[in-house]
Amino acid sequence: MTYRPLPSKVSIAEGLEGQGLFAKERIFEGEDLGIGHVRLEGQPDGWIRTPLGGFINHSITPNCQAQLRNNLINIVALRDIEVGEELTVFYWLESYKQKVEKEWR
Repeated sequence: MTYRPLPSKVSIAEGLEGQGLFAKERIFEGEDLGIGHVRLEGQPDGWIRTPLGGFINHSITPNCQAQLRNNLINIVALRDIEVGEELTVFYWLESYKQKVEKEWR
């Protein structure tokens, strides 16, 4: 398997807050869309964002979830997402930083 900047089911277009991610194909509940952030010491906030993590927009009623897995944050669909629908997550990066710092101690 080779790295893709974005999953094949997703494209970038104008969204809620500037550019965002939109479903090109139906995305199913529980589907792991890939890595959004990678933990890396020495970065200003301790993370590197991938295109998936950089373009997904925030919502208080998201259809995706950012899941912390070791030193990665993966984006996973919370429900079925229809073609043309914008992908969103509820995020507050500080909460992930605190959790990782506890795990690294």
